Amino acid sequence: MAILTFLISLAGATMLLLYAVRMVRTGIERSYGASFQRLLTGRQSHLQAGMMGLTLAIVLQSSAAVALLASGFAASGYLAFPTGLAIVLGGDLGSALIIQILSFKLDWLVPMLLAAGGYLFVKTEAKKARQLGRILMGVAFILISLRFLREAMDPIRDSAFLPAVAGYLARDYITAFLVGGALAFVMHSSVAAILMCVTLVQIGALPFAAGLSLVLGANFGSAFIPVWLSRGMDLQARRIPYANLALRGTWAVICLFGANLALRQGWLGDPQGGQMLVSAHLAFNAALLLLALPLCTPLGGVFARLFPDPAAPPAQPPGRPVSALKQGSYGAPAQAVANLTRELLRMADQVGAMFRPVLELYEGGSKEQIRAVQQMDTEVNACLAGIRQYVAAIPAEAFSKDQLKTARSLMEYAIRLETAGDVVARRLTVLAEEMRKKELRFSRDGWLEITRMHEAILANLQLASNVLISDDLESARLLSLEKTELKRMERDSRKRHLRRLQSGGRESFDTSDIHLETLRALREFNSHIAAVAYPVLYRNGQLLETRLIEDLPDQNDEGLEEPAR
Repeated sequence: MAILTFLISLAGATMLLLYAVRMVRTGIERSYGASFQRLLTGRQSHLQAGMMGLTLAIVLQSSAAVALLASGFAASGYLAFPTGLAIVLGGDLGSALIIQILSFKLDWLVPMLLAAGGYLFVKTEAKKARQLGRILMGVAFILISLRFLREAMDPIRDSAFLPAVAGYLARDYITAFLVGGALAFVMHSSVAAILMCVTLVQIGALPFAAGLSLVLGANFGSAFIPVWLSRGMDLQARRIPYANLALRGTWAVICLFGANLALRQGWLGDPQGGQMLVSAHLAFNAALLLLALPLCTPLGGVFARLFPDPAAPPAQPPGRPVSALKQGSYGAPAQAVANLTRELLRMADQVGAMFRPVLELYEGGSKEQIRAVQQMDTEVNACLAGIRQYVAAIPAEAFSKDQLKTARSLMEYAIRLETAGDVVARRLTVLAEEMRKKELRFSRDGWLEITRMHEAILANLQLASNVLISDDLESARLLSLEKTELKRMERDSRKRHLRRLQSGGRESFDTSDIHLETLRALREFNSHIAAVAYPVLYRNGQLLETRLIEDLPDQNDEGLEEPAR
């Protein structure tokens, strides 16, 4: 019975720990996620990249999240392999610093964190204030889960079961290493797995030798997490996680045999306690970072040969990539909807490719670069024409009412995407051309405001594609909230711009019309992109219009007309 109670308590404490770590990461990503691309892809040395990865891991509470960000930007061509690998190695050290911070006795902080975090999350409407509340409550839950973990060990600490397991792991350090690796991978969080090991050593449930082997195994196992999560990405994206796995795995095995030999020979004295284990974990990751940074560039060639770029596809006629739609060929209704979705994703990629270089055009784009972006609108228009023709010719008798409605909603989103492309081709590029001709520059604050809006919209483009593929309600809600947040950013930027005009800023005065028109264009572009969330929200009763409809039927007896559905 004691074992059953122990397992239930351990499972509850572990799940709370995993949830709390994810809660902190979610709050930070929703508050500052749009700024990560600028931070990661800036020009920097390997050491600076490592420090950037360290900082991001502390912020995101996850080295795996840093690895996935770096892999994604490497696949998009924004990040070179050596820089990306240095960022990931720094992220591993940042994850170790998180464990150092959380391993301190901070139970006295829990009531204050819960009170402040709960108030901010429940009582405030500002996005960043709410997410700060989420972060504070997440940290409080981490501390609570660690206390639950310590308490879960009390009933069996003096039983014969735990000492037997602990003694076996201390003797068979290879098994302990494998158990630690499996634990980190299954929990999908090295922070949670290592915190658990540290807590067990801290309360005397495990000897230091067994804890050290578990922690080294957890370091190795955590390197498999980004490898697993990036398995569906392009080869360029997968090179960085595999390189990190090779470096981390090799160093972990070397340290495993070296540390256990030193412990058995008594060369390290008699280390005890959880803090000593945390220090060993920090030393492991700091040494790995220092030893591996010089190898980042040479490993680029090695992993380029191991993961070669795919052969280039046959050349297509210029300006006309292959469409996912075959006019007149529909097959099963589900297949037709899937074809429409794929074509919409291609269209969204085209619109994203138009929007992405807008800031470069504003900063100093040539006439040829501006014209190239404008010409891309032709393909977006062709996508819309193909989708409209495809939907118009759908045989209504072969499709259900819901399937026809889905097809029409996809066509409506295609119209919004085409309009978003027009915003870039006919407004933003025209404004960039005007700045080029007049040799104008935004003020420093004005340019920073536009840059932040551009970053937020790029993040929303990716989120919109996720909603299009998954129909996920939570993602749709988040995209709708981001639309509201961008409106707030536009309004605040306009107010600050007017204050700069009142203070006599020359640059603000010269670019006033362009600045205000750019803000309006960015907001309009984002509104069109976010429209993909509306059908998902409507189906799930998350729009005010739906709630009003649900309230009306009781009044129909009084002569009100049945509302259209």
